[in-house]
Amino acid sequence: MGGQVIQTCIPARLDRLPWSRWHWLIVTGLGITWVLDGLEVTLAGTIGGVLKQALHMNDSQVGQSATFYLVGAVVGALFFGWATDRLGRKKLFTLTLLVYLLATGATALSWNFASYSIFRFITGLGIGGEYAAINSAIDELIPARLRGRVDLIINSTYWLGAALGAGMTVILLNGHLVPPNLAWRFAFGIGVVLGTIILFLRHFVPESPRWLVIHGRNDEGEKIVGDVEQIVAKETRKKLPNPGEDAVEIHTRTHTPLGEIWGAMMGENRSRSLLGLVLMAAQAFFYNAIFFTYALVLERFYNIPPVKAGYYIFPFALGNVLGPILIGHLFDTVGRKKMIALTYALSGILLVITGAMFAAGILTSVTQTVCWTAIFFVASSAASAAYLTVSEVFPLEVRAMAISIFYAIGTLIGGVGAPALFGSLIQSGSRRNLLYGYLAAALFMIVASITETKIGVAAEGQSLEKISKPLSAAK
Repeated sequence: MGGQVIQTCIPARLDRLPWSRWHWLIVTGLGITWVLDGLEVTLAGTIGGVLKQALHMNDSQVGQSATFYLVGAVVGALFFGWATDRLGRKKLFTLTLLVYLLATGATALSWNFASYSIFRFITGLGIGGEYAAINSAIDELIPARLRGRVDLIINSTYWLGAALGAGMTVILLNGHLVPPNLAWRFAFGIGVVLGTIILFLRHFVPESPRWLVIHGRNDEGEKIVGDVEQIVAKETRKKLPNPGEDAVEIHTRTHTPLGEIWGAMMGENRSRSLLGLVLMAAQAFFYNAIFFTYALVLERFYNIPPVKAGYYIFPFALGNVLGPILIGHLFDTVGRKKMIALTYALSGILLVITGAMFAAGILTSVTQTVCWTAIFFVASSAASAAYLTVSEVFPLEVRAMAISIFYAIGTLIGGVGAPALFGSLIQSGSRRNLLYGYLAAALFMIVASITETKIGVAAEGQSLEKISKPLSAAK
Protein backbone atom coordinates (compact mmCIF):
# COMPACT_ATOMS: atom_id res chain seq x y z
CA MET A 1 0.00 0.00 0.00
CA GLY A 2 2.95 2.34 0.53
CA GLY A 3 5.70 2.81 3.06
CA GLN A 4 7.17 6.30 2.83
CA VAL A 5 7.14 8.16 6.16
CA ILE A 6 6.27 11.88 6.04
CA GLN A 7 6.08 14.48 8.76
CA THR A 8 3.58 17.17 7.84
CA CYS A 9 2.14 20.34 9.38
CA ILE A 10 -0.45 20.71 6.60
CA PRO A 11 -3.51 20.08 8.86
CA ALA A 12 -2.36 22.69 11.40
CA ARG A 13 -1.44 25.18 8.66
CA LEU A 14 -4.91 24.90 7.11
CA ASP A 15 -6.70 25.14 10.47
CA ARG A 16 -4.91 28.34 11.55
CA LEU A 17 -5.74 30.33 8.40
CA PRO A 18 -7.96 33.42 8.82
CA TRP A 19 -11.13 33.43 6.75
CA SER A 20 -10.51 34.75 3.24
CA ARG A 21 -11.87 35.03 -0.26
CA TRP A 22 -10.18 31.70 -1.01
CA HIS A 23 -12.44 30.06 1.55
CA TRP A 24 -15.43 31.70 -0.11
CA LEU A 25 -14.35 30.07 -3.38
CA ILE A 26 -14.35 26.68 -1.66
CA VAL A 27 -17.75 27.32 -0.08
CA THR A 28 -19.27 28.50 -3.37
CA GLY A 29 -17.71 25.98 -5.71
CA LEU A 30 -18.40 22.95 -3.52
CA GLY A 31 -21.27 23.93 -1.26
CA ILE A 32 -23.54 24.82 -4.13
CA THR A 33 -24.07 21.08 -4.59
CA TRP A 34 -26.77 21.36 -1.97
CA VAL A 35 -28.47 24.03 -4.06
CA LEU A 36 -28.73 21.49 -6.88
CA ASP A 37 -30.18 18.84 -4.59
CA GLY A 38 -32.70 21.29 -3.15
CA LEU A 39 -33.64 22.39 -6.64
CA GLU A 40 -34.16 18.80 -7.81
CA VAL A 41 -36.26 17.73 -4.83
CA THR A 42 -38.38 20.89 -4.89
CA LEU A 43 -39.06 20.65 -8.59
CA ALA A 44 -40.12 17.03 -8.22
CA GLY A 45 -42.29 17.79 -5.19
CA THR A 46 -43.84 21.00 -6.50
CA ILE A 47 -44.73 19.71 -9.97
CA GLY A 48 -46.22 16.49 -8.61
CA GLY A 49 -49.71 17.61 -9.52
CA VAL A 50 -48.64 18.63 -13.02
CA LEU A 51 -46.85 15.32 -13.61
CA LYS A 52 -50.05 13.44 -12.84
CA GLN A 53 -51.60 15.07 -15.89
CA ALA A 54 -48.57 15.40 -18.18
CA LEU A 55 -47.23 11.86 -17.66
CA HIS A 56 -50.50 10.22 -16.54
CA MET A 57 -49.28 9.44 -13.00
CA ASN A 58 -51.28 9.03 -9.77
CA ASP A 59 -50.37 10.20 -6.23
CA SER A 60 -48.69 6.92 -5.40
CA GLN A 61 -46.54 7.00 -8.56
CA VAL A 62 -45.44 10.55 -7.76
CA GLY A 63 -44.20 9.22 -4.43
CA GLN A 64 -42.60 6.21 -6.11
CA SER A 65 -40.66 8.43 -8.54
CA ALA A 66 -39.20 10.24 -5.52
CA THR A 67 -38.17 6.88 -4.15
CA PHE A 68 -36.32 6.09 -7.42
CA TYR A 69 -34.37 9.33 -6.95
CA LEU A 70 -33.44 8.36 -3.39
CA VAL A 71 -32.41 4.83 -4.37
CA GLY A 72 -30.17 6.33 -7.05
CA ALA A 73 -28.66 8.65 -4.45
CA VAL A 74 -27.93 5.68 -2.19
CA VAL A 75 -26.21 3.68 -4.97
CA GLY A 76 -24.29 6.74 -6.13
CA ALA A 77 -23.14 7.56 -2.61
CA LEU A 78 -21.77 4.06 -2.03
CA PHE A 79 -19.94 3.72 -5.34
CA PHE A 80 -18.61 7.26 -5.63
CA GLY A 81 -17.82 7.40 -1.91
CA TRP A 82 -15.50 4.43 -2.28
CA ALA A 83 -13.95 6.02 -5.36
CA THR A 84 -13.52 9.39 -3.60
CA ASP A 85 -11.32 7.90 -0.87
CA ARG A 86 -9.33 5.94 -3.46
CA LEU A 87 -8.99 8.40 -6.35
CA GLY A 88 -9.29 11.79 -4.68
CA ARG A 89 -11.89 14.46 -3.93
CA LYS A 90 -11.40 16.64 -7.01
CA LYS A 91 -11.76 13.94 -9.67
CA LEU A 92 -14.96 12.68 -8.14
CA PHE A 93 -16.70 15.99 -7.50
CA THR A 94 -16.15 16.74 -11.19
CA LEU A 95 -17.40 13.35 -12.41
CA THR A 96 -20.49 13.30 -10.20
CA LEU A 97 -21.49 16.76 -11.38
CA LEU A 98 -21.27 15.61 -15.00
CA VAL A 99 -23.55 12.64 -14.21
CA TYR A 100 -26.04 15.03 -12.64
CA LEU A 101 -25.98 17.41 -15.63
CA LEU A 102 -26.69 14.67 -18.17
CA ALA A 103 -29.40 13.02 -16.10
CA THR A 104 -31.36 16.11 -15.15
CA GLY A 105 -31.31 17.18 -18.79
CA ALA A 106 -32.71 13.77 -19.74
CA THR A 107 -35.42 14.12 -17.07
CA ALA A 108 -36.79 17.12 -18.96
CA LEU A 109 -37.34 14.80 -21.94
CA SER A 110 -39.30 12.12 -20.02
CA TRP A 111 -42.38 10.73 -21.78
CA ASN A 112 -44.00 8.46 -19.17
CA PHE A 113 -43.72 7.24 -15.57
CA ALA A 114 -41.05 4.64 -16.40
CA SER A 115 -38.71 6.99 -18.27
CA TYR A 116 -39.15 9.71 -15.66
CA SER A 117 -38.31 7.29 -12.85
CA ILE A 118 -35.20 5.96 -14.65
CA PHE A 119 -33.86 9.46 -15.26
CA ARG A 120 -34.60 10.42 -11.66
CA PHE A 121 -32.62 7.37 -10.54
CA ILE A 122 -29.58 8.45 -12.60
CA THR A 123 -29.90 12.03 -11.32
CA GLY A 124 -29.82 10.58 -7.82
CA LEU A 125 -26.61 8.70 -8.68
CA GLY A 126 -24.86 12.00 -9.35
CA ILE A 127 -26.25 13.82 -6.32
CA GLY A 128 -25.50 10.90 -3.99
CA GLY A 129 -21.92 10.79 -5.20
CA GLU A 130 -21.61 14.52 -4.59
CA TYR A 131 -22.39 14.12 -0.88
CA ALA A 132 -19.25 12.11 -0.14
CA ALA A 133 -16.80 14.04 -2.31
CA ILE A 134 -18.09 17.46 -1.31
CA ASN A 135 -18.45 17.00 2.45
CA SER A 136 -15.00 15.38 2.63
CA ALA A 137 -13.32 18.18 0.70
CA ILE A 138 -15.05 20.98 2.60
CA ASP A 139 -14.22 19.64 6.06
CA GLU A 140 -10.60 19.05 5.04
CA LEU A 141 -10.18 22.65 3.81
CA ILE A 142 -12.14 24.72 6.36
CA PRO A 143 -10.41 25.88 9.61
CA ALA A 144 -11.37 23.80 12.67
CA ARG A 145 -12.69 26.73 14.70
CA LEU A 146 -15.28 27.53 12.01
CA ARG A 147 -16.01 24.07 10.64
CA GLY A 148 -19.31 23.54 12.46
CA ARG A 149 -21.09 26.73 11.44
CA VAL A 150 -19.67 26.69 7.91
CA ASP A 151 -20.73 23.08 7.36
CA LEU A 152 -24.24 23.73 8.67
CA ILE A 153 -24.69 26.87 6.59
CA ILE A 154 -23.39 25.12 3.46
CA ASN A 155 -25.79 22.24 3.98
CA SER A 156 -28.63 24.71 4.48
CA THR A 157 -28.08 26.05 0.96
CA TYR A 158 -30.09 23.02 -0.09
CA TRP A 159 -33.00 25.29 0.72
CA LEU A 160 -31.77 28.09 -1.48
CA GLY A 161 -32.19 25.54 -4.24
CA ALA A 162 -35.61 24.73 -2.87
CA ALA A 163 -36.56 28.42 -2.88
CA LEU A 164 -35.22 28.76 -6.43
CA GLY A 165 -37.22 25.72 -7.51
CA ALA A 166 -40.37 27.03 -5.83
CA GLY A 167 -39.96 30.46 -7.40
CA MET A 168 -39.31 29.09 -10.87
CA THR A 169 -42.29 26.76 -10.77
CA VAL A 170 -44.53 29.68 -9.79
CA ILE A 171 -43.26 31.61 -12.81
CA LEU A 172 -43.24 28.71 -15.25
CA LEU A 173 -46.49 27.00 -14.21
CA ASN A 174 -48.72 30.09 -14.30
CA GLY A 175 -49.34 29.46 -18.01
CA HIS A 176 -48.22 32.93 -19.16
CA LEU A 177 -44.82 31.95 -20.53
CA VAL A 178 -45.32 28.38 -21.71
CA PRO A 179 -48.15 25.83 -21.40
CA PRO A 180 -48.09 24.01 -17.99
CA ASN A 181 -47.63 20.63 -19.70
CA LEU A 182 -44.31 21.92 -21.11
CA ALA A 183 -43.29 24.24 -18.27
CA TRP A 184 -42.09 21.43 -16.00
CA ARG A 185 -39.61 20.41 -18.70
CA PHE A 186 -38.11 23.89 -18.73
CA ALA A 187 -37.95 23.77 -14.92
CA PHE A 188 -35.51 20.86 -15.02
CA GLY A 189 -33.43 22.81 -17.53
CA ILE A 190 -32.61 25.24 -14.71
CA GLY A 191 -30.51 22.55 -13.10
CA VAL A 192 -28.52 22.06 -16.29
CA VAL A 193 -27.70 25.77 -16.51
CA LEU A 194 -26.77 26.04 -12.83
CA GLY A 195 -24.70 22.84 -12.93
CA THR A 196 -22.71 24.09 -15.93
CA ILE A 197 -21.77 27.25 -14.02
CA ILE A 198 -20.68 25.18 -11.03
CA LEU A 199 -18.54 22.97 -13.25
CA PHE A 200 -16.59 26.06 -14.28
CA LEU A 201 -16.13 27.23 -10.65
CA ARG A 202 -14.85 23.83 -9.54
CA HIS A 203 -11.97 24.05 -11.94
CA PHE A 204 -10.37 26.45 -9.43
CA VAL A 205 -10.95 24.27 -6.34
CA PRO A 206 -7.80 22.26 -5.43
CA GLU A 207 -7.48 18.67 -4.33
CA SER A 208 -7.52 18.17 -0.56
CA PRO A 209 -3.90 18.56 0.65
CA ARG A 210 -4.67 16.16 3.51
CA TRP A 211 -5.65 13.47 1.01
CA LEU A 212 -2.57 14.15 -1.13
CA VAL A 213 -0.17 13.72 1.79
CA ILE A 214 -1.61 10.37 2.84
CA HIS A 215 -1.38 9.13 -0.75
CA GLY A 216 2.32 9.96 -1.03
CA ARG A 217 1.90 13.21 -2.95
CA ASN A 218 3.31 15.48 -0.28
CA ASP A 219 4.97 17.91 -2.72
CA GLU A 220 1.61 18.63 -4.37
CA GLY A 221 -0.04 19.14 -0.99
CA GLU A 222 2.73 21.47 0.18
CA LYS A 223 2.47 23.54 -3.00
CA ILE A 224 -1.31 23.94 -2.65
CA VAL A 225 -1.06 25.01 1.00
CA GLY A 226 1.89 27.32 0.24
CA ASP A 227 -0.06 29.02 -2.55
CA VAL A 228 -3.11 29.41 -0.31
CA GLU A 229 -1.00 30.92 2.47
CA GLN A 230 0.42 33.49 0.05
CA ILE A 231 -3.07 34.38 -1.17
CA VAL A 232 -4.46 34.75 2.35
CA ALA A 233 -1.45 36.72 3.65
CA LYS A 234 -1.65 39.11 0.70
CA GLU A 235 -5.37 39.57 1.17
CA THR A 236 -5.27 40.14 4.95
CA ARG A 237 -1.95 42.07 4.86
CA LYS A 238 -0.99 40.37 8.12
CA LYS A 239 1.56 37.77 9.09
CA LEU A 240 -0.11 34.41 9.44
CA PRO A 241 -0.17 32.92 12.96
CA ASN A 242 2.11 29.98 13.66
CA PRO A 243 0.52 26.53 13.44
CA GLY A 244 -0.70 25.63 16.90
CA GLU A 245 -0.03 21.89 16.68
CA ASP A 246 2.95 19.60 16.18
CA ALA A 247 3.66 17.87 12.89
CA VAL A 248 1.78 14.66 12.15
CA GLU A 249 3.82 11.62 11.06
CA ILE A 250 2.14 9.80 8.18
CA HIS A 251 2.92 6.42 6.61
CA THR A 252 1.82 6.94 3.03
CA ARG A 253 -0.44 4.47 1.22
CA THR A 254 -1.94 4.05 -2.23
CA HIS A 255 -5.34 2.95 -0.92
CA THR A 256 -7.13 1.63 2.14
CA PRO A 257 -8.39 -1.99 1.87
CA LEU A 258 -12.07 -2.63 2.49
CA GLY A 259 -11.15 -4.85 5.44
CA GLU A 260 -9.38 -1.95 7.14
CA ILE A 261 -12.33 0.34 6.40
CA TRP A 262 -14.65 -2.19 8.05
CA GLY A 263 -12.34 -2.52 11.03
CA ALA A 264 -12.07 1.25 11.47
CA MET A 265 -15.85 1.68 11.47
CA MET A 266 -16.94 -1.40 13.39
CA GLY A 267 -14.01 -1.71 15.81
CA GLU A 268 -12.91 1.22 17.96
CA ASN A 269 -15.40 3.52 16.20
CA ARG A 270 -18.41 1.25 16.70
CA SER A 271 -20.31 3.73 18.89
CA ARG A 272 -19.63 6.50 16.38
CA SER A 273 -21.00 4.28 13.64
CA LEU A 274 -24.20 3.78 15.62
CA LEU A 275 -24.43 7.52 16.22
CA GLY A 276 -24.02 8.34 12.54
CA LEU A 277 -26.56 5.74 11.51
CA VAL A 278 -29.23 6.97 13.92
CA LEU A 279 -28.74 10.66 13.13
CA MET A 280 -28.77 10.12 9.36
CA ALA A 281 -31.77 7.77 9.36
CA ALA A 282 -33.87 10.02 11.61
CA GLN A 283 -33.34 13.19 9.58
CA ALA A 284 -33.84 11.30 6.31
CA PHE A 285 -37.24 9.96 7.35
CA PHE A 286 -38.24 13.30 8.86
CA TYR A 287 -37.46 15.30 5.73
CA ASN A 288 -38.39 12.82 3.02
CA ALA A 289 -41.69 11.97 4.70
CA ILE A 290 -42.82 15.57 4.64
CA PHE A 291 -41.11 17.49 1.89
CA PHE A 292 -41.42 15.12 -1.07
CA THR A 293 -45.21 15.07 -0.67
CA TYR A 294 -45.81 18.63 0.56
CA ALA A 295 -47.50 19.73 -2.66
CA LEU A 296 -49.81 16.69 -2.48
CA VAL A 297 -50.87 17.61 1.06
CA LEU A 298 -51.70 21.14 -0.08
CA GLU A 299 -53.73 19.82 -2.99
CA ARG A 300 -55.55 16.99 -1.17
CA PHE A 301 -56.39 18.66 2.14
CA TYR A 302 -56.36 22.40 1.38
CA ASN A 303 -57.47 22.46 -2.30
CA ILE A 304 -54.36 24.36 -3.38
CA PRO A 305 -53.80 23.81 -7.13
CA PRO A 306 -50.35 22.52 -8.14
CA VAL A 307 -49.49 25.75 -9.96
CA LYS A 308 -49.65 27.64 -6.64
CA ALA A 309 -47.70 25.16 -4.51
CA GLY A 310 -44.50 27.18 -4.94
CA TYR A 311 -45.99 30.10 -2.96
CA TYR A 312 -46.24 27.84 0.09
CA ILE A 313 -42.90 26.08 -0.35
CA PHE A 314 -40.96 29.35 -0.57
CA PRO A 315 -41.41 30.42 3.11
CA PHE A 316 -40.86 26.80 4.15
CA ALA A 317 -37.50 26.88 2.33
CA LEU A 318 -36.65 30.27 3.85
CA GLY A 319 -37.07 28.90 7.37
CA ASN A 320 -34.70 26.04 6.54
CA VAL A 321 -32.02 28.48 5.33
CA LEU A 322 -32.33 30.91 8.24
CA GLY A 323 -32.04 28.24 10.94
CA PRO A 324 -28.36 27.30 10.39
CA ILE A 325 -27.44 30.90 9.55
CA LEU A 326 -28.84 32.24 12.84
CA ILE A 327 -27.98 29.40 15.22
CA GLY A 328 -25.17 27.57 13.42
CA HIS A 329 -22.44 29.35 15.41
CA LEU A 330 -23.81 27.75 18.59
CA PHE A 331 -22.59 24.36 17.35
CA ASP A 332 -19.03 25.77 17.61
CA THR A 333 -19.53 27.70 20.88
CA VAL A 334 -22.16 25.92 23.00
CA GLY A 335 -20.98 22.61 21.56
CA ARG A 336 -21.94 19.79 19.20
CA LYS A 337 -23.57 17.41 21.68
CA LYS A 338 -25.84 19.96 23.37
CA MET A 339 -27.00 21.61 20.16
CA ILE A 340 -27.51 18.41 18.14
CA ALA A 341 -29.53 16.80 20.94
CA LEU A 342 -31.60 19.97 21.42
CA THR A 343 -32.43 20.51 17.74
CA TYR A 344 -33.38 16.87 17.15
CA ALA A 345 -35.65 16.74 20.22
CA LEU A 346 -37.29 20.11 19.54
CA SER A 347 -37.97 19.16 15.90
CA GLY A 348 -39.79 16.00 17.02
CA ILE A 349 -41.85 17.81 19.67
CA LEU A 350 -42.92 20.54 17.27
CA LEU A 351 -43.98 17.95 14.69
CA VAL A 352 -46.17 16.17 17.27
CA ILE A 353 -47.95 19.45 18.06
CA THR A 354 -48.38 20.39 14.40
CA GLY A 355 -49.56 16.89 13.44
CA ALA A 356 -52.20 16.95 16.16
CA MET A 357 -53.52 20.32 14.97
CA PHE A 358 -53.54 19.08 11.37
CA ALA A 359 -55.52 15.95 12.33
CA ALA A 360 -57.99 18.09 14.29
CA GLY A 361 -58.60 20.20 11.19
CA ILE A 362 -57.78 23.51 12.87
CA LEU A 363 -55.03 24.54 10.45
CA THR A 364 -55.41 26.41 7.17
CA SER A 365 -52.99 26.24 4.26
CA VAL A 366 -51.32 29.38 5.61
CA THR A 367 -51.04 28.31 9.26
CA GLN A 368 -49.90 24.85 8.15
CA THR A 369 -47.08 26.53 6.24
CA VAL A 370 -46.21 28.71 9.25
CA CYS A 371 -45.96 25.57 11.40
CA TRP A 372 -43.76 23.77 8.87
CA THR A 373 -41.53 26.84 8.63
CA ALA A 374 -41.07 26.95 12.42
CA ILE A 375 -40.35 23.21 12.63
CA PHE A 376 -37.76 23.20 9.89
CA PHE A 377 -36.06 26.35 11.16
CA VAL A 378 -34.85 23.97 13.88
CA ALA A 379 -34.78 20.71 11.92
CA SER A 380 -32.55 22.13 9.21
CA SER A 381 -29.70 22.56 11.70
CA ALA A 382 -30.34 19.08 13.08
CA ALA A 383 -30.21 17.46 9.64
CA SER A 384 -27.08 19.37 8.64
CA ALA A 385 -25.43 18.34 11.91
CA ALA A 386 -25.89 14.68 10.95
CA TYR A 387 -23.69 15.18 7.88
CA LEU A 388 -21.24 17.25 9.93
CA THR A 389 -20.97 14.49 12.55
CA VAL A 390 -20.32 11.68 10.08
CA SER A 391 -17.70 13.71 8.20
CA GLU A 392 -15.84 14.65 11.41
CA VAL A 393 -15.69 11.52 13.55
CA PHE A 394 -13.98 9.01 11.22
CA PRO A 395 -10.36 8.83 9.99
CA LEU A 396 -9.46 10.69 6.82
CA GLU A 397 -8.79 7.49 4.87
CA VAL A 398 -12.40 6.35 5.26
CA ARG A 399 -14.15 9.72 5.57
CA ALA A 400 -15.87 9.75 2.18
CA MET A 401 -16.81 6.08 2.48
CA ALA A 402 -18.23 6.68 5.98
CA ILE A 403 -20.36 9.57 4.71
CA SER A 404 -21.57 7.35 1.87
CA ILE A 405 -22.33 4.32 4.02
CA PHE A 406 -24.28 6.19 6.67
CA TYR A 407 -26.06 8.36 4.14
CA ALA A 408 -26.98 5.20 2.21
CA ILE A 409 -28.06 3.08 5.18
CA GLY A 410 -29.79 6.02 6.84
CA THR A 411 -31.66 6.81 3.64
CA LEU A 412 -32.62 3.16 3.07
CA ILE A 413 -33.93 2.86 6.63
CA GLY A 414 -35.41 6.30 7.02
CA GLY A 415 -35.88 7.84 3.62
CA VAL A 416 -36.40 5.60 0.59
CA GLY A 417 -39.79 4.30 1.58
CA ALA A 418 -41.01 7.54 3.16
CA PRO A 419 -42.23 9.34 0.00
CA ALA A 420 -44.14 6.29 -1.27
CA LEU A 421 -45.54 5.59 2.22
CA PHE A 422 -46.73 9.14 2.73
CA GLY A 423 -48.00 9.32 -0.84
CA SER A 424 -50.24 6.34 -0.01
CA LEU A 425 -51.34 7.92 3.29
CA ILE A 426 -52.26 11.12 1.46
CA GLN A 427 -54.11 9.18 -1.24
CA SER A 428 -56.24 7.59 1.52
CA GLY A 429 -57.61 11.05 2.27
CA SER A 430 -57.45 10.40 6.02
CA ARG A 431 -55.92 13.08 8.24
CA ARG A 432 -55.61 10.57 11.08
CA ASN A 433 -53.64 8.13 8.93
CA LEU A 434 -51.26 10.92 7.99
CA LEU A 435 -50.94 11.89 11.66
CA TYR A 436 -49.64 8.40 12.47
CA GLY A 437 -46.89 8.91 9.89
CA TYR A 438 -45.97 12.27 11.41
CA LEU A 439 -45.82 10.74 14.89
CA ALA A 440 -43.45 8.05 13.62
CA ALA A 441 -41.15 10.73 12.17
CA ALA A 442 -41.25 12.69 15.44
CA LEU A 443 -40.42 9.61 17.50
CA PHE A 444 -37.44 8.86 15.25
CA MET A 445 -36.04 12.37 15.88
CA ILE A 446 -36.47 12.09 19.65
CA VAL A 447 -34.67 8.72 19.70
CA ALA A 448 -31.82 10.36 17.75
CA SER A 449 -31.66 13.16 20.33
CA ILE A 450 -31.29 10.64 23.15
CA THR A 451 -28.59 8.79 21.19
CA GLU A 452 -26.61 12.00 20.70
CA THR A 453 -26.84 12.76 24.41
CA LYS A 454 -25.44 9.33 25.28
CA ILE A 455 -22.67 8.81 22.71
CA GLY A 456 -22.21 12.12 20.85
CA VAL A 457 -18.71 13.50 20.17
CA ALA A 458 -17.57 16.94 21.39
CA ALA A 459 -15.79 17.86 18.15
CA GLU A 460 -16.08 21.65 18.31
CA GLY A 461 -12.83 23.54 17.66
CA GLN A 462 -10.71 20.40 17.23
CA SER A 463 -8.66 19.41 14.21
CA LEU A 464 -9.92 16.43 12.26
CA GLU A 465 -6.78 14.54 13.18
CA LYS A 466 -7.46 15.00 16.91
CA ILE A 467 -11.10 13.94 16.61
CA SER A 468 -10.08 10.78 14.80
CA LYS A 469 -6.46 9.79 14.27
CA PRO A 470 -5.65 8.91 10.64
CA LEU A 471 -5.18 5.19 10.01
CA SER A 472 -1.87 6.01 8.36
CA ALA A 473 -0.54 8.00 11.33
CA ALA A 474 2.40 6.67 13.29
CA LYS A 475 1.24 4.42 16.13
